[in-house]
Amino acid sequence: MIAAMMTAANLGARVTGWGFVVFAVGSVCWSIVGFGSGQTNLVATNLFLTLVNLVGIWRWLGRQRAYEDGAKTATHASRRSSAPSLFTATGLAGMPVADRGGEVIGKSVEALIECASGSVSYVVVASGGIGGVDEQLRAVPRGRIAFSGERLVLDLPRQAFETLPVLAPGEWPARASGAEAAA
Repeated sequence: MIAAMMTAANLGARVTGWGFVVFAVGSVCWSIVGFGSGQTNLVATNLFLTLVNLVGIWRWLGRQRAYEDGAKTATHASRRSSAPSLFTATGLAGMPVADRGGEVIGKSVEALIECASGSVSYVVVASGGIGGVDEQLRAVPRGRIAFSGERLVLDLPRQAFETLPVLAPGEWPARASGAEAAA
């Protein structure tokens, strides 16, 4: 159960990777129980699960952790240099979103990128609800968002954000409302 929570929470490569380590220990232990009790199906199932968990460990503690570490290094280096400040695109999802007064009003769930320019068109911001239940999604035009390393800051007061149209599930627009005026 602990491993399932560690992997389901998606708290980064290290936590997810260690979740797979916990899973692997469990599957090895169940394989030992299967060998000791002569339950070949239990052995076969858990040997396969051990293989799956080893792939998870390699992916999350090996490859994905290296990606995250490289991105974190570039982000921090950019803040100490004359280069433009950077933040990771994958880190955008879940990043807190604050209004212009600094009050956190939600979190970023996705950014939509224009293919031709590679520029962010709009960011979808989730607000309200608990654990995703009753949350409302709104598309905020790029011109109304300032990106920083720790959070996104809207160039809008909370009341103006709340007047943006609520997105229907699975029905996101090609362009955020007001994108022309905000650009």
